[in-house]
Amino acid sequence: MHKTSIHGVNAIVAMPFTDDGRIDYVSFDRLLAFLAGSGIDGATLFGIASEFHKLDDHEKDRLAQRFLGGLAGSGLYRVLSVTDHATELAVRRARAYQDAGVDALMLLPPFFLQPSTEQVLQHVFAVLDAVSIPVLVQYAPSETGLPISPQRMAQIAANYPHAVFKIECNPPVDYTRDFLQRVPDAVVMNGYAGLYMLDMLAAGGKGVMPGGSFGEIYAQIYRLWQSDDKAAAQRLHSRLRPYIERWMSRAEYIIQAEKCILQRRGVIANAYCRQPGYALPADEGEIIGRFLAEFSELLPPAA
Repeated sequence: MHKTSIHGVNAIVAMPFTDDGRIDYVSFDRLLAFLAGSGIDGATLFGIASEFHKLDDHEKDRLAQRFLGGLAGSGLYRVLSVTDHATELAVRRARAYQDAGVDALMLLPPFFLQPSTEQVLQHVFAVLDAVSIPVLVQYAPSETGLPISPQRMAQIAANYPHAVFKIECNPPVDYTRDFLQRVPDAVVMNGYAGLYMLDMLAAGGKGVMPGGSFGEIYAQIYRLWQSDDKAAAQRLHSRLRPYIERWMSRAEYIIQAEKCILQRRGVIANAYCRQPGYALPADEGEIIGRFLAEFSELLPPAA
């Protein structure tokens, strides 16, 4: 897979649990089938919205196999995230995922115990050196506390042709413009629930990586933008924005809210998050109901 194939809407796969905290593999398989039919372009497992930090290695191995097999032949490009904080482990896992047939990787830079910027960059370089498939280098300073300048990021792009970038600083637009002025051919995706989706597309970004509970909305916004109906894309995004602004006030909030949406749509059986989690406000059920009603034309119940 060439890095230019990474585009459009790439949904981060949620992690379904039973009400006692076990992985619900039946719901996971149903979620993969749901995503494959939702009009999105790709899917990523073990992002922050996958609650990767609450999974053990045995669970990750089993989930990665089901993810690759469940989406084989779906038309979606498949991304697995490498989140290990030890460089040696990250290199080992990246090679294993490449050998397993994944289309691309995402790389979360290590941040536990505050390694230096140079140490983090060496970690990134080691993973990029270890594989030949595209690697989405994730830049999420709000979550990691690690700033990397656009200049340093541009050096990575120049030295590693298979590097791709997921930029989700808040706000990301000026950073992305600066970065793309230095490396115009770089592929940039944006996270942060698509709050800045249209501004990032206008700045030269190639797509968005939100959660998957209402990927149909992002897919429609993207299609409208690509068909040059930017006014309609803006109107739809403006309708969505108040909800994602509320839910993105903290990461655990939107993870829990999206699971509730997936449950209400009949995709997963339970909205449980492994603890510690986030207790939704008392009125959240009403707000989610209003959201589903407002976008009912795009968000039918799961088949």
